[in-house]
Amino acid sequence: MLTQDRHCAILNLLKTKSSVTLLELTTLLNTSESTIRRDLTALDKAGKLRKVYGGATSIDFYTADEKDIHTKHDLQITEKNLIAKKAASLVKPHDLIYIDAGTTTELIIDHLTEKKATYITNGIIHAQKLTDKGFNAFIIGGQLKKSTGAIIGTTSIENLQPYNFTKGFFGTNGISLQAGFSTPDSVEACVKKTALKHCQEAYVLADSTKFDQITPITFANLEDAIIITDILKDKKYLDYTNIMEVL
Repeated sequence: MLTQDRHCAILNLLKTKSSVTLLELTTLLNTSESTIRRDLTALDKAGKLRKVYGGATSIDFYTADEKDIHTKHDLQITEKNLIAKKAASLVKPHDLIYIDAGTTTELIIDHLTEKKATYITNGIIHAQKLTDKGFNAFIIGGQLKKSTGAIIGTTSIENLQPYNFTKGFFGTNGISLQAGFSTPDSVEACVKKTALKHCQEAYVLADSTKFDQITPITFANLEDAIIITDILKDKKYLDYTNIMEVL
């Protein structure tokens, strides 16, 4: 089969199922794994798909799945730590900081040094770590979502109303040009959306695997926040929002 024909077959398959594995492609196209890897690399560089470990996904891959905090904790840990360290460096004396629940935002606390700031969070683990380290910290009220360790619900939204945060740091499950910042849970999305609107400066912390991903509920548009991430292969997002890339 010609290279062009293989590329067309791969892209057509992605239109129907959003993700494919190397094994599926080698079987379907009766081609070696090394050839398929070269095809995926070429299509990734051309911006026609996203090459991932063990296969590929379509651009703006849609998923409603959400991993729990224990599963997500060690994923892209090096990148998350670099992103979190950069976020922590932005905290200044007398800031009123909001820290959203999430595994990347949790790592901010490991790098914080500013004791003259005040910290508000909806993350159970975050609140415990902040108080253990001697920071002035508060947790908003509401319902505990066990899988993410987040406090959510109408009470949470009501608790956020009086605050005027100088800076807020948020997690996200997906970033795309089409859907902005998104997350699978509509209730958790409402808390994120409310907190973000109460921030003078909003930052979304996301490693590069979160880009070109769409989950069910959009909680903010790309222009609503500055993204802190690792090095992006696809620079198209630089045209739509401010991005801090960390090494």
